[in-house]
Amino acid sequence: MSGILEGKRILITGVLTESSIAFHAARLAQEQGAEIILTAFPRPTLTERIAKKLPKPTKVIELDVTNDEHLNRLADIVGEELGGLDGVVHSIGFAPQDALGGNFLNTPFESVATAMHVSAYSLKSLTMACLPLMQNGGSVVGLTFDAQFAWPQYDWMGPAKAALEATSRYLARDLGKQNIRCNLVSAGPLGSMAAKSIPGFTELASVWDTRSPLEWDLKDPEPAGKGIVALLSDWFPKTTGEIVHVDGGLHAIGA
Repeated sequence: MSGILEGKRILITGVLTESSIAFHAARLAQEQGAEIILTAFPRPTLTERIAKKLPKPTKVIELDVTNDEHLNRLADIVGEELGGLDGVVHSIGFAPQDALGGNFLNTPFESVATAMHVSAYSLKSLTMACLPLMQNGGSVVGLTFDAQFAWPQYDWMGPAKAALEATSRYLARDLGKQNIRCNLVSAGPLGSMAAKSIPGFTELASVWDTRSPLEWDLKDPEPAGKGIVALLSDWFPKTTGEIVHVDGGLHAIGA
């Protein structure tokens, strides 16, 4: 029986470690029949080492989503490797340390601007860079952390994720005519490299211990990876502008 991504070509960003959601999305995508290509920044060699743990070999290309030169050459490089694209995974987020950890009121705009550029605007930049390769439509899937609420220690990454969620909706609006869907997976907290960079992450994650209807495992990124793969597949042909929560159900619980 063929997989749900059989014959699809997927570009995946954000594979940093085996604990990365993007790594599990890449692994599951290959297992479900997709050809994939990975992007990495600032250390492609780190991603190349991690990529060796995937079921099949895959190419890793350097991509700084804030660098126009990198974005402008992306379609040519990916096109030579895969011929085209059916899906894109945006798993990119960054905020300077002074934009996190309880410093919300004192964060300078320069740090906020960096967080917005890398974490939100890059969804548009990456999608537009890949657009020439998506002639037959496709699926763009990003990762958010529920921006409806103010979370402990998360500070300016919260507004950055809110901007990401709005960006996804506008991309869904403008790309629907080309049969390109744009959705987000809102994952619960995971012990990834990105999470560990957030001062006080343990305090944030502890909310799930008492409020999540389903037991939540900080060490298991696979459920989020499965959510990404499902949205990349043809099983959501008319779903766009959506945020699918893979958070144990916490988003539905008031207290």
